[in-house]
Order: sequence, then C-alpha cells, then structure tokens
Amino acid sequence: MNAIIDHSGQLAHGLFLTLAMTICGFACALALGVLLAVLLISPVVPMRTLASVYVAVFRNIPLLVWLVLFVFGLPEIGLLYSLLTTVTVAMALYWAAFICEVIRSGVRTVPPGQIEAARALGFRFIQILRHLVLPQATRSMVQPLGNIFIALTLNTSLAAAVGVRELTGEAQVFTIRYDIPIPIFAVTTAIYVLMTLTGGLVTGRLERKLAINR
Repeated sequence: MNAIIDHSGQLAHGLFLTLAMTICGFACALALGVLLAVLLISPVVPMRTLASVYVAVFRNIPLLVWLVLFVFGLPEIGLLYSLLTTVTVAMALYWAAFICEVIRSGVRTVPPGQIEAARALGFRFIQILRHLVLPQATRSMVQPLGNIFIALTLNTSLAAAVGVRELTGEAQVFTIRYDIPIPIFAVTTAIYVLMTLTGGLVTGRLERKLAINR
C-alpha cells in the first residue's frame, strides 16, 4: 500500500487520461451521433443508406478490434497521430453508432400527428427537428445516453491493451513493478465505481428535472 501512496501521481495521471478520453470521446460521439440520426431519418435515400451502413458496421465489430485497427493500421497508410488522440477518435466513432440508435428511438416517441401537422404548416425538415422533435425526444434519451456514457467510461480501460497508460494501464504497470495486484486493482475498481456512480446520479437528476418540466 505504501507503494501506491508514494506513486499516487502516476495513478492521478492515469485517471486524468481516463477522464480526458471519456469526456472528449463522449462529446465527439454525441455530435456525430446526432448527425447520423439526422441522416438516418432524413427523406434523402443516399443519406439514410450511408448512415445505416455506418451504424451496422461499427455496432457489429468489437471496440477492441477498432482500437487495434486504428492504432496499428493508420500509421501503415501514413496517418500519424498521438496515441491518445487515435484511441479517443476510435472510441468516438464506435459509440456514435450507438448514440445514433438512441436518438432515433427517442425521435420515435414523438407522435407522428405532430410531425404531420408541422409539415402541413409549412415547417421544413430541419425546423421540425429543431423546434418539435428534438425538444420532446430529449426527455426519453437522457437515461440511455447516460448508460452509454457509463459504458464508454468503463471501456476506456481497453486503451491499456494498445499501450495507453490510463487508469488501468497504470494499474498494470504497478502490478509488474511492485507485485501488488490486489491492492492496486482494488483502488482502481473503487475509482471506476465512483466515476460511474457519479455519472448515474447526474443522469438521474437530469432525467427528473426534464420530467418535471413536461
């Protein structure tokens, strides 16, 4: 336990990388997921097809496979980025497919009659999304998006498999150097639990707030 205390700065650095990947990855995935969902429900067939193919491909290949392909494949074609950037982008592209499906499911909760009425009043597609669909659909999307945020947080641990020394990666280094797997992974587990519980509490509070404002 003394080794953990003496080298707590390394764990703090790993935690910082985990938080950075989580926040940046989720923000990028959310932005891309919204765009994919808009394409998926758009009246333009090529756009719907493109979004459908993207979602199908990324949802049916494990995240670890994508991480390996991005980290070791991109340099082979001349695309060189930092390891952290590459992993974060790969996670964002992967989780965007799941966020797209969450948003599409949320959109389906809006009564079709309201959408038809908006069309009859002359609203354009983007106006219907902005003023009618998304404000109502958001209420049903909060909890599923929170679940994706938690899943993304936990899946940042996969980055250790491709060389990122985030929280799990630092724990593995501690285990190799000091041969204390149980204490270090107990501390690491506690940190992950704290992060996911915080995410769950924030999501629940936001969901209740939106429900009150209906």
